[in-house]
Order: sequence, then structure tokens, then C-alpha cells
Amino acid sequence: MPAPTLHITTYNIHKGFSQFNRRMMVHELRERLRALGPDLVFLQEVQGLHLGHAEQHEHWPEEPQHEFLAEDVWPDAAYGRNMVYDHGHHGNAILSRFPILSSHNQDVTHLRFERRGLLHCEVQVPGWERHLHCVCVHLSLIGRSRRRQMDALAQRLEGLVPEDAPLIIAGDFNDWRNRADGLLAERLGLTEVFHGARGRPVRSYPAGLPLFRLDRIYARGFAVSATQVHFGRPWSRISDHAALSAHLTPV
Repeated sequence: MPAPTLHITTYNIHKGFSQFNRRMMVHELRERLRALGPDLVFLQEVQGLHLGHAEQHEHWPEEPQHEFLAEDVWPDAAYGRNMVYDHGHHGNAILSRFPILSSHNQDVTHLRFERRGLLHCEVQVPGWERHLHCVCVHLSLIGRSRRRQMDALAQRLEGLVPEDAPLIIAGDFNDWRNRADGLLAERLGLTEVFHGARGRPVRSYPAGLPLFRLDRIYARGFAVSATQVHFGRPWSRISDHAALSAHLTPV
């Protein structure tokens, strides 16, 4: 039998630093995520390696951030490297309490200065007949690039994922004009989890007092039982984005 609910969280963690890079917050981030306790965590701007930060900050984790955050709580973690530079790289990650059967980072870069990837994981949830497909996204700041990226994602999922398989797409869409509903959600049969309560995506940026609707959770094959926006203190000390959570019940 399916689990009664699935608790998920999406969070742009700003590479482990507070807004304007004033303070390293990766340790506080880890404690906050553990206190929240989701089954699946979709993370954007995850620092896989940064030699400069490792030298400058005494308590900078030795492991890549996704491994440091997942340790002893989320047995499986996948990382998709997107932006690579001389001293390191960053990208998206998915942390999971359940086995990740496969992962693939789809390169959807449109502009050379803005490297983007979409991390797709197939997850085996105990008792479920179908595998759960999860995609962590961080889309372009440029509208035409976002449209190309959403089309590329839809094409991939249409070719790989059965129409009746449960699907979650979450992350930082940078989609303040809410074009994703028409370009992606309708095409794949997805519902944005905050729509039922508010009629449109929730405000998530900046974390202190959110004004812009940038972050999303889209789901297929679930009923939404609860949602929450984590903004203000202490979340606004950790990142410039609010975190979003949802409890989803399989249908």
C-alpha cells in the first residue's frame, strides 16, 4: 500500500550563504532541514566544490554540500553539476529517504554565461506499484531560455515516464509571470500544489518578506494535504529564498 503521505521540500540554498553572502550558513541550514524532516528534498545552488571557501572558512564542510546535508538522515542523494569554474562547481541535488534507482542531469543550457541542468531521479518508494519520478529544476533568468528549458524537460519526460506514473517537479523556476502552468504543467498533467489554497503560486523571494513567485512544487498523481512557506526568521538568515514544503497523498 502507498505511504499515507509524502513530505517534500524545495529550497534554493544560495550555496550555503545568507543573502548578499554575508555569512556562511550551511551548518544552520543542515539543522533546519533536519528539524523539518521531509522525505525528499529538492535543492538548488548546491556547492559541490569550492576551493576558495574551503580555505577561507574554518568550518567549511569537507564533503560536497549535498553529502554533508544528507548525512545520516537521507540515505540516498543525487547531485547534478551545472556551473563549473576553476575553483569548483555547483548545481542541483535531491536528497531521499528512499532508494534512488537512477539519476540523470539533463543539460538545458541556452546561454553560455548561464549554465543550467535539470536533475531527474527515479525513486523507489516502499509499497508503491510505480516508481516515483522527481525532477529538481533551476531555470534561466531569461524568459526565452526558460521556455526552451521547459519544452526540453517536457519532451524528456513524455518519452521516458509513463503517463500514470507519479511525478514531482520542484525548484526555482524564476517564473514570476507564471508561464510554467501553460508551458509545462498542462502538458504533463501537473498541478502546482499551492494553487488550491491561493489560486496561484506562492511568493517565495526574498525570504525576509517574499514578493516574487519564483519557487514551485508541481505534482501528478497526488492530492495535496498541506502546504507551507518557510520565510522570515530563521529561514531568512539562511538563504535569500524561502523554502516550500508540501504533504502529498497518493491517489
